[in-house]
Amino acid sequence: MLAETICSAASAAGLGIAAITAYRKRFLTATRIAAYSLVPVGLVLTGVVQWVSGIAFKPSVWVGFGVLGLAWLLFMTTRAIERRTGTTRAERKAARAAERNEAVAPGASAPSLGAGSQAARPTAAPAAAKPKKKQEAAAPGEDFSDIEAILKKHGI
Repeated sequence: MLAETICSAASAAGLGIAAITAYRKRFLTATRIAAYSLVPVGLVLTGVVQWVSGIAFKPSVWVGFGVLGLAWLLFMTTRAIERRTGTTRAERKAARAAERNEAVAPGASAPSLGAGSQAARPTAAPAAAKPKKKQEAAAPGEDFSDIEAILKKHGI
């Protein structure tokens, strides 16, 4: 009964504001305000307000919402765990077997960076072996120097 009275008062206030707005020659805005102010009365007349107030004040309904929330939490927890560990035991076992039996990629599919390009060149003398070792040791540094050069170029 109280909810219906509050909705009726809100609608009456909204219609009053709409009348004042129409008096100021802002008819489009006044029509919009009138439409919004009629919604609470419409909800009261259709019985939606009584249904919502019946749900809101029953403890059994809130217990039901709590159970639904717990079920949702359990579903989301199991999905998160599945994503981290692989889905089922059989699928994890198949994935491990696939890793063990994985074929070696051909040399042509490997990127031609660093040691791959150095290995393709024939060496002329054993004296060239020492610089090659230094170049291999410096290869990771070269990658970082390229990155540093790019960052310096952009002023970072």
